[in-house]
Amino acid sequence: MYSLRLLLSDSYDPWFNLSVEEYMFKNIPKKQSILFLWRNQNTVVIGRAQNAWKECNTRRMERDGIKLARRSSGGGAVFHDLGNTCFTFISTQEHYDKKLSTNIVLNGLNHIGIKAIISGRNDLVIHTVDGERKISGSAYRETSGRKFHHGTLLLHVNIDKLTYYLNPDFKKLKTKGITSIRSRVANLNQLKPSIDHQEVCQGLTEAFFQYHGMRVKSEILSINDFYHIPGFVELFNKQCDWNWNFGSAPAFTHQLDARFEWGSVTLHFDIERGIINRSRIFTDSLEPDPIETLAKKLVGIPYNDKTIQYCCTEWIKDWPQYKEELSEVSRWLIKKVS
Repeated sequence: MYSLRLLLSDSYDPWFNLSVEEYMFKNIPKKQSILFLWRNQNTVVIGRAQNAWKECNTRRMERDGIKLARRSSGGGAVFHDLGNTCFTFISTQEHYDKKLSTNIVLNGLNHIGIKAIISGRNDLVIHTVDGERKISGSAYRETSGRKFHHGTLLLHVNIDKLTYYLNPDFKKLKTKGITSIRSRVANLNQLKPSIDHQEVCQGLTEAFFQYHGMRVKSEILSINDFYHIPGFVELFNKQCDWNWNFGSAPAFTHQLDARFEWGSVTLHFDIERGIINRSRIFTDSLEPDPIETLAKKLVGIPYNDKTIQYCCTEWIKDWPQYKEELSEVSRWLIKKVS
C-alpha cells in the first residue's frame, strides 16, 4: 500500500520553495507520491546547466530586485510571478513516469474548463485565435528509484516582464551550457479571464486524488516550519548562495571591446564556476602599462559587478596620474558585466 501527500507552500520565496522540493525529493519514503503546489514572486529560474549571464538580464534583475534561482533539473530559463502556478510531482512508485503526472495536469485543467494538449517532450499548449501557444513547460529528474516532474502553468503572468528579464544584454559570450529556445507563450486567462491560482490548485488536486483513488488532507508549508528539520538549512543556504545560482554556470568566455578618446581596449575573460581564471587585455593606448595590470588583478575574483568594482577601485589607486582614463575603463567594464 502506498501513501499520498499534498503540499501547499504559503511562501513566495523561490529559494525556499526549491529547497522544499529538493528536501522532499531526497527524503521521500518508499511507495509514496507527493503533489507540491507553489508560487514564486518576481524570479528568474534557470536550469541546472545554464549560464545566468547568457539567459537573463542580470543588470535589470539586480536593479529591480528580481531574484535568480537555479533548479536541480535541466531545461530553460523561466520568469515567475504570482500569475504563475508551479507544480511538482515526486514519487517512489515503481511504475511512475512523467506521462502519468502530465495527464494529471491535463485532467486538472479540464476540471476547470481548460483544454490543453501535449506538444513535444515537455510542453503543454492551448489553441488560441493566433494559433497554438505554450502555457506550460516542465522538466523531469530521476535518481535511485526517486522521480520528480515539475513545471509551470501560465495563468496571468506579466508577459512584458517575462520578455524584459529573459532578454540578456548583448554580450560576446561563448558557452557550452544550455541556451533556452524562446517560445511564443500565452496566459490561460485568454481562455478563462477569471482563472486564479486557487482554482488551478483545486483542479490539479482533484485530478491527483482521482488518479490515485484516495484523498488526503493538504499540508501548508511555511518557512518557519522547516528551520528545525535536520539537513534543510544546508539545502536552503545552498539555494541562496551565489556560488550555486551564478557560480555553477558552465565554463564560458566573455570578450569586450570599446574605444575611448585616448585609445581602444579589448578585454577577454575565461570564467569557470563563476570565477575569472584567465584575463587578457589588448590596447593601443600610448600608456599601456596601467591597462595591462588590470588583467592580472581580475584573475581569481568572482565574475560580478561588485567584486570587479572593488578590484577596479584598488587598481585606480595604484595609478593616480591616470585616474580619469582608468575611471572611464572601470565604469565601462562594470556596466558590461552587470
